[in-house]
Amino acid sequence: MSKNVAAIICAAGASSRFGGKRKKAFVDVAGRAVFLRSVELFSNREDVKQVLLAIAPEDEELVSVKWGPNLKFFGVKIFLGGAARFDTVKKGLELVKDDIDLIAIHDACRCCVTEKIVEASIVAAGESGAAIPACAVTATIKQVKDNAVAKTIDRSDLYEAQTPQVFSAGLLRKAYDNLDNLDKSSISDDAQLVEAMGHQVTIVEADSSNIKITRRSDIAIAEAIIKSRPKLTPEGPIGPYIEAQW
Repeated sequence: MSKNVAAIICAAGASSRFGGKRKKAFVDVAGRAVFLRSVELFSNREDVKQVLLAIAPEDEELVSVKWGPNLKFFGVKIFLGGAARFDTVKKGLELVKDDIDLIAIHDACRCCVTEKIVEASIVAAGESGAAIPACAVTATIKQVKDNAVAKTIDRSDLYEAQTPQVFSAGLLRKAYDNLDNLDKSSISDDAQLVEAMGHQVTIVEADSSNIKITRRSDIAIAEAIIKSRPKLTPEGPIGPYIEAQW
């Protein structure tokens, strides 16, 4: 039986490492804004009943003027994020409807995530209550102290966490209720909050193509990844505005 899903798309960050006039979430990648590529992966799913887009207060005018009508057409609700990532998600949780079973939290700047990864993460979370995509670490990892290598870390069981991270609604709310009891400075994703509750988080095998755009140079990498993938042929007649739906 299909579960009702809500997606919280986080685009409220400061983009401090990205540079330029426009934040990374609003820059075009292969002809479409980064955050829109993330939004449409969820808005196109039948089981997703809510899409909540978090933006910073200073970006409200830009988003409303440039993309507001289309976001409204696709049923996306915009809300203003908080000072930190956890504050943003907490505000999003308050907007999630009571009939939602699973909540997916996704970084808007992971615009290369595939439908397959989204599907697998939702299915796995439906079975276990908590699931995240992750890929095996392939680089050699050095622990450094005083600008010198202290030791080389065994990478055989190391994985890099990605998004969307999907949780049962009740579990995620309990995890956020427990947030103030934790050292926030040592927590870097939502799965850690769930882990702190003693709940096991299932891993969905992903790969390194699900990159998070952080620096301006990542735009070219994301475009290459997207352009390298086969385009799905749309069902039914192709209208003249198919490429311009956003």
